[in-house]
Amino acid sequence: MRVPLSWLAEFVDLAPGTTADDVHAALVKVGLEEEEVHGFDLTGPIVVGEVLEFVEEPQANGKTIRWCQVRVAPDGQQAADGGDAVHGIVCGAGNFFVGDKVVVTLPGSVLPGPFPIAPRKTYGHVSDGMIASVRELGIGDDHDGILRLSTLGLDPEVGTDAIELLGLADEAVEINVTPDRGYAFSIRGVAREYSHATGAAFRDPAAHGQLTPTANEGFPVAFADDAPIHGRPGVSVFSTRVVRGIDPTRPTPPWMVSRLKLAGIRSISLPVDITNYVMLELGQPTHGYDLDKLSGGITVRRAAPGEKITTLDAQERALHTEDLLITDDSGAIGLAGVMGGASTEISDSTRNVLVEAANFDPVTVARSARRHKLPSEAAKRFERGVDPQIAAAATSRVAQLLVDLAGGTADDAGSLTGEASGATAILLPAGYVSGLIGVDYTNEEIRGSLAEVGGVIAETEGGLLVTPPSWRPDVTDKSDLAEEVARIVGYERIPSILPVAPAGHGLTREQRIRRTVADALAAAGSTEIIAFPFLPKALNDLYGAAQSAEVAQIKVANALDASAPYLRTTLLPGLIEAAKRNLSRGLTDVALYELGLVFTPEQGAVYGQATLPSAVQRPSAEQLAELNAGIPPQPRHVAALVVGNVVRKQPGQSAVPAGISDALAIVAQIGLATGADIEIVQGRHKAMHPGRTAELRVAGQHVGFAGELLPQIAADADLPRVVAVVELDLDAVIALAEPVVEATEIGTFPAATQDLTLLVAESVPAAAVLAAVREGAGELLEELHLVDDYRGAGLEEGQKSLTFALRFRAADRTLTAAEASEAKLAGAARAAELVGAATRE
Repeated sequence: MRVPLSWLAEFVDLAPGTTADDVHAALVKVGLEEEEVHGFDLTGPIVVGEVLEFVEEPQANGKTIRWCQVRVAPDGQQAADGGDAVHGIVCGAGNFFVGDKVVVTLPGSVLPGPFPIAPRKTYGHVSDGMIASVRELGIGDDHDGILRLSTLGLDPEVGTDAIELLGLADEAVEINVTPDRGYAFSIRGVAREYSHATGAAFRDPAAHGQLTPTANEGFPVAFADDAPIHGRPGVSVFSTRVVRGIDPTRPTPPWMVSRLKLAGIRSISLPVDITNYVMLELGQPTHGYDLDKLSGGITVRRAAPGEKITTLDAQERALHTEDLLITDDSGAIGLAGVMGGASTEISDSTRNVLVEAANFDPVTVARSARRHKLPSEAAKRFERGVDPQIAAAATSRVAQLLVDLAGGTADDAGSLTGEASGATAILLPAGYVSGLIGVDYTNEEIRGSLAEVGGVIAETEGGLLVTPPSWRPDVTDKSDLAEEVARIVGYERIPSILPVAPAGHGLTREQRIRRTVADALAAAGSTEIIAFPFLPKALNDLYGAAQSAEVAQIKVANALDASAPYLRTTLLPGLIEAAKRNLSRGLTDVALYELGLVFTPEQGAVYGQATLPSAVQRPSAEQLAELNAGIPPQPRHVAALVVGNVVRKQPGQSAVPAGISDALAIVAQIGLATGADIEIVQGRHKAMHPGRTAELRVAGQHVGFAGELLPQIAADADLPRVVAVVELDLDAVIALAEPVVEATEIGTFPAATQDLTLLVAESVPAAAVLAAVREGAGELLEELHLVDDYRGAGLEEGQKSLTFALRFRAADRTLTAAEASEAKLAGAARAAELVGAATRE
């Protein structure tokens, strides 16, 4: 909201010498946010001049160039710039005549831009100044010709200061109005706040010069809202006044043009400027209809199915049945609270005007404005709440200005339909304000503050009953009253004391493990990313499940990107997209990881059907369970991707490209961080390379996969042929891991080592053989790992030779070679029994 200082001073006393910065500082004290200071950025001397004569410049080659003699000071006096009373000026406009009064910017003046004015030689003359247009003065957009003061109804004396004459010495303070303080979208509201901040006398513009319309006289109005939203009628008050015999072609006076310009609204025509002016002054939007274009009385109702309206911007709009309309016998003539209709628009031929001011439901107006993409100044105020008591004052103020400025005659009576409902009294318990704010306010301070903001106060048992003023629909609770006391008495009274933080319970086991996993992956050289959580359906199907053609997915109703409307079921597409972007920027060796939620709905399940509980109190356990049942499972996954070289080429060292071994190394890091024993077995996945894919299990349950992408999929993503990836359900891994990892004792007796070579069928996984040997070798086995996998000459077709290294140790003695060999052979026997292994000599 921009507030011209001269306008503000009409309704609240500004001390002499008060600057825009002073006003900003005062408004900040009562909670309004400071923004900018706006002005016309003009520096004099800029004066009224009279065109004495001009000649067309013959050198102009077809352009309009005039060499003018302009009187800029009365006879016998010096001009404001110290020069002669008559200046020679070259002008490129052709819309003025001898005898016209114009605005002359003399040498030494500065126009917005900044554009300094100085004598300038052109077309063989020295142009001693410039005759200004509306746009050059910063008061409009017209640049077709210079400003003739007679078109504004002005005939000032030559040499008059044009800056003061046109109201261009004024400036405006801009404040940011938060959604709960819609009353500050008016000069009336800001003047009241300035009065609260400084104690200056406030004069309510809504309390002076208004005629009181009656319900039974004037223009007929009816309400027919048969579909209120949330039980609230679309309109509560509707006031009208009729003004006859206006001249809409009269110019808008300069003081009004300059104030509107400073407030951020351009001048359009006198009737429209008046309605905008009153809206800014009182905060009550108003609208004018060409009375002679109306058919019958006005009815306020909801739109019918399929109904349309052409608004003032010449756009035909299909209406929704929630839209509230202003209608007459011909149909819709306005979209209530948003924009008027073109059929009753005021034009240059209008002579009789119906002025309307109403109080519309904020929710209805807000929805219509967004539905039709019409964020008008009126809608901006209605959706925040307008004072329901000033509709009649606003129509009377518009009627007064139409009489004074447009030459009209106002009918004695108007109409006032409906009645504003009174605000509900709020109980303010004794001691509540001081307890909430932390300041010992006296009873006099509390009562005085609430009375100052317009509250009506009554004593009651245990406290006060406070009825908020009509212009404060945001005050609905005792905490709002406490806030009013705090800001009126002064925020500086509130001490700056940091509260003592209560002792926390620390991180949960799951939180600690997740942080450990992230730290471990980052320490190993990977970079964490946060990817977009929406995907195309095809990518969810490709990466979201190992074998099935499709996975259950959730489609977002209002997707930000129509090409990716589904919630992700996997983290891999985000990693692949990030890797692709990094490679395109020259980063050829990339290791990325992400910890994030995925969405895994059950096939055919319907979500979002739970009833929302009241916000008055904390929901019960049953209500929370119902809410949780209304959302899909959202497990937290961890995924990683490695592409390029894991060891770069350097002297004496060849490059080592990424592959499945690096994916398995990441799995090992996650296993160490979580304390889970992650089993790696041969697996399959439709997006992964066959033979280079591992299924990951914990306690026999599937928790994820690791391996290399199919080369064709990697190529489609503009990635190298080998891309190592891992994805695990981290929540499942943590749940299945042992909650406590027990440290083993360090053996003090020497170990005995043995090797064991077994022949098995190629189809038998090495992990199955290893597990069988471990089971058979017994308690003395301390460590077992695969050291060789041989297939080729010397073996029968379909066989492979697996060599294992075994280490045995006893806690209470030194093992003999015979004991170690016995344990080894027991392991071999168990492998023979379970997987058909034979010992190779």
